[in-house]
Amino acid sequence: MAPDPNSASGSGTTREEASVKVPAKDLKKKDEKKDEDLSEEDLALKQQLELYVERVQDSDPGLQKVALESMRQEIRTSTSSMTSVPKPLKFLRPHYGTLKTYYETMPYSDVKKFLADILSVLAMTMSAEGERESLKYRLLGSEGDIGSWGHEYVRNLAGEIAQEYTKRQSEEAAIDDLMELVQQIVAFHMKHNAEYEAVDLLMEVEDLDLLVEHVDSTNYKRTCLYLTSAARYLPGPDDILVLDIAYTIYLKFQEETLALQIALFLDNMQYVKQVFTSCEDLLRRKQFCYILARHGVTIELDEEMVADYEEREALQEIINNTKLSEGYLTLARDIEVMEPKSPEDIYKAHLLDGRASAGASVDSARQNLAATFVNAFVNAGFGQDKLMTVPSEASSGSSSGNWLFKNKEHGKTSAAASLGMILLWDVDSGLAQIDKYFHSNDNHVIAGALLGVGIVNCGIKNDCDPALALLADYIDKEDSSIRIGAIMGLGLAYAGTQSEQIRSKLTPILGDSDVPLDVIAFTAISLGLVYVGSCNEDVAQAIIFALMDRSDSELGEPLTRLLPLGLGLLYLGKQESVEATAEVSKTFNEKIRKYCDMTLLSCAYAGTGNVLKVQHLLGQCAQHLEKGETYQGPAVLGIAMVAMAEELGLEMAIRSLEHLLQYGEQNIRRAVPLALGLLCISNPKVNVMDTLSRLSHDTDTEVAMAAVISLGLIGAGTNNARIAGMLRNLSSYYYKEASLLFCVRIAQGLVHLGKGLLTLAPYHSERFLLSPTALAGITTLLHACLDMKAIVLGKYHYVLYFIVLAMQPRMLLTVDENLKPLSVPVRVGQAVDVVGQAGRPKTITGFQTHSTPVLLAAGDRAELATEKYIPVSPILEGFVILKENPEYREER
Repeated sequence: MAPDPNSASGSGTTREEASVKVPAKDLKKKDEKKDEDLSEEDLALKQQLELYVERVQDSDPGLQKVALESMRQEIRTSTSSMTSVPKPLKFLRPHYGTLKTYYETMPYSDVKKFLADILSVLAMTMSAEGERESLKYRLLGSEGDIGSWGHEYVRNLAGEIAQEYTKRQSEEAAIDDLMELVQQIVAFHMKHNAEYEAVDLLMEVEDLDLLVEHVDSTNYKRTCLYLTSAARYLPGPDDILVLDIAYTIYLKFQEETLALQIALFLDNMQYVKQVFTSCEDLLRRKQFCYILARHGVTIELDEEMVADYEEREALQEIINNTKLSEGYLTLARDIEVMEPKSPEDIYKAHLLDGRASAGASVDSARQNLAATFVNAFVNAGFGQDKLMTVPSEASSGSSSGNWLFKNKEHGKTSAAASLGMILLWDVDSGLAQIDKYFHSNDNHVIAGALLGVGIVNCGIKNDCDPALALLADYIDKEDSSIRIGAIMGLGLAYAGTQSEQIRSKLTPILGDSDVPLDVIAFTAISLGLVYVGSCNEDVAQAIIFALMDRSDSELGEPLTRLLPLGLGLLYLGKQESVEATAEVSKTFNEKIRKYCDMTLLSCAYAGTGNVLKVQHLLGQCAQHLEKGETYQGPAVLGIAMVAMAEELGLEMAIRSLEHLLQYGEQNIRRAVPLALGLLCISNPKVNVMDTLSRLSHDTDTEVAMAAVISLGLIGAGTNNARIAGMLRNLSSYYYKEASLLFCVRIAQGLVHLGKGLLTLAPYHSERFLLSPTALAGITTLLHACLDMKAIVLGKYHYVLYFIVLAMQPRMLLTVDENLKPLSVPVRVGQAVDVVGQAGRPKTITGFQTHSTPVLLAAGDRAELATEKYIPVSPILEGFVILKENPEYREER
């Protein structure tokens, strides 16, 4: 917020006013001493003003008027430096009292109003705190132009209006005279580039609608930027109101792309449709579709939104994200990283001393499983690797089968599914290559193939629903591993689609008493993913009943923790909507009651930055528990989920988590590294990296494992050399401990995710929008990691594939009007926060110029370095359409 003119810590001038408010008696003594020090000019001015004060009290109205007029001239023309009070005000201070008492005795006339104006200005430095005399005299004075007395006066008035408004609201008094003043002040601020002060004042008097008529094409961008940034720090429902106004202003100035962002932030589908209907330009509509696809919104365009059939088909194809794979491979070719990498290239064992590399040559199932994941993460989306897609020498297709059978039982599930990860987003060739595993007679391989189909389709929509067609028949098979493969596959393929077909297929499983617990747990998660953030009653009902039906022994099982999470995902980021369900959860078995409560709360307020909820969750973590309660784990993760909304809260959360490490019980310490991993996901901050490095040598293996996985998460897709080095050292440090070594390998795979072209950050569009499916995927993985030994190191290691929901290319790919890649020079640098700054400050710093496609790291921003093209979207991320600039002339 802009500084309140009344607070002592405002800008330089206000500080002066605060310090000058000394009682008038002392001033007289001081003044006598000062008289000797004054220069001749000042002395003359002082005597002049004293003469005016006497004249004002004269009985002749003509004289009075002349004296007031001269006084006013003096006050207005005196320019003050930033550090001192203007001279005339300084010399008039001793006479403020006299003028005030004389004013009271005057009969009503124009002269009286005139004096009121001057008193109002004097009151700015003179009146006692909380008296609001400046405002009082302003309302009594003449209705003249408010700006002529200067900015400082207007700001001071605005502050007093805010206080007066609150007082009158509580007394329910009339506020019309105040609102007239507000009109004047807002108009003045908007004219003089002080948009944020206008916004602050209107927020104080709860009348933001006034803003819409006062913005013009020169200042709407800065106004809206301030509105959207302020919204993060406002309590609800004010934040929604503020964003609504920003949305209205953007639409008014045809800035539809930014309006669409706000519509998505509010998760308001009506607004999204309105943006489509209000914009006729086909190129812009295509850009909207790219934004919707990146955000993971499922939307069926209808005739109302897009009338022309062919246009509608073309736009729907962009929303369905079918071109993502193509764009990603374009980027990979441009950066020249198409060459497949093997796990050995990632481990770099030759850089370590002898003992560690010697132990690695032994072919253990656990090491092969780790290599499967590393291979899948590193070659994600490239369509080729050195383990799974090797073209066979003989016609028998044996060699690609070889790696599969180097894994034991459930290890084969992850191995077969890894093929889906390697062919990520490439549905046609992916399904063709996975097909061979469907004919296997090993149930684990079939389960992996089903999961692989889900992974390939993750984030890609398709009119003919291949995933549903392939997976639907396997949901009710006897073998539970096959069922889990099919169910998790559906959850990944249809995350966020709210598909009725999936619901009708999966909800019956939850109510079936013969179904094993693990199948129920994965069904709950898949339903949570498909209906993420939808608050769907029926799904919630089904999961609640499934939770109530669990026996005491089942509630103790590690996988039961996924049921409350499935329920929480339905309310992801939906704040108050969770309350009814939270009430129901209080009736659960006490073993899981608190756990459910924490999980629901943390999901519902995820990404809102709600300070009160963070405090509540911290309070839960402060309790020292005796018996094996587990609910503090999700509470710790909840702190990170809520606080990740904006940079400030994020830094504060990192500090609070440090305290939890020092004072918390063991089950809290195990969750802290995971929470840090979520806060800095794909954004390796040095302080967090050091904390995790320290924890990765912790005496408690669970803490160490969580820290190692989190090192992988904060470095995910960054190829960060420092983290890679740490993990190499850890691999030699833990070379005898199979489970920790497994975690180190997974982390190494994550750091080199997609050879450094992918990110897991759920935020996009200059960290404004949070993709619900991405956050849901990360959260599910973290909840599973709360019990590493039983889930990730047990036979459910394929929960690691939930991370695919958050995987996105961290690229800027510019395309021409026909959506073909177009290489243009862009500047890429650290983004600078320019909210409320004067002038047109640079939005990036320390930039380098590259030609697109380029990679964007966390906190980077790009801008075009050429005048030849105009970007259709002001936010350069992902796919951006460029149109030629008609006014561009080549320099001869």
